[in-house]
Amino acid sequence: MKSRSTHVSVVDDDESVREALPDLLRSFGATVEAFASADEFLNSNALEITQCMVLDIAMPGMTGPELRHELVRRGRQIPTIFITAIKDDDVRTRLMRDGAVECLFKPFTDEDLHQALRLAGAAD
Repeated sequence: MKSRSTHVSVVDDDESVREALPDLLRSFGATVEAFASADEFLNSNALEITQCMVLDIAMPGMTGPELRHELVRRGRQIPTIFITAIKDDDVRTRLMRDGAVECLFKPFTDEDLHQALRLAGAAD
């Protein structure tokens, strides 16, 4: 990991993901905050310090891709790793074309996530 920790925000409506993923990301040296919804993230102080995002694609309310578009609209280009339980290569292709760093299908391995963080510039 870089000498200064990268701040990663996890946005996923699945409580088990919000509990497990931060521990894994911390083991890679990141500082982490987890949010249950896009609105919760947008209304937090994390918006200004987030350097990488791990976003679920399908969430109630604003979806992960919609959140990413909202951040771009606000002028925030945050490297984004999407995660999803729905294996759809067309969705993955579209997200990657739209600028996502990676789109991982659940279940993914620790190494898959670590590699995606490297691609995002959030891990060595």
